[in-house]
Amino acid sequence: MRNIVAASLVAICGTLGSAPVKADWVPPFKGNDTGGIIAYSMATQVDARQVAVDHCARYGKVVKFLAVQAYEGGYISFSCRWVPYGAAQQPLRTLY
Repeated sequence: MRNIVAASLVAICGTLGSAPVKADWVPPFKGNDTGGIIAYSMATQVDARQVAVDHCARYGKVVKFLAVQAYEGGYISFSCRWVPYGAAQQPLRTLY
């Protein structure tokens, strides 16, 4: 009985050990109505500010940049806000 269990364990470990490892793929631009991220490699090729402004404008909001990781593999993060900081206007009111 122990030989069968040991052989099964070796077979399972061998199968899992020989399977290729695959990391998840993340698109260069990803976002929703609250904000998003832009890959730094994409930001060097296109105007990242305009991409973020266009994205937030689809939801009727304005963009607020949060952080920049200025190296290969880094991201530029932004949030979409109803009104800009320091604005004297009242926030937009939506009825659902």
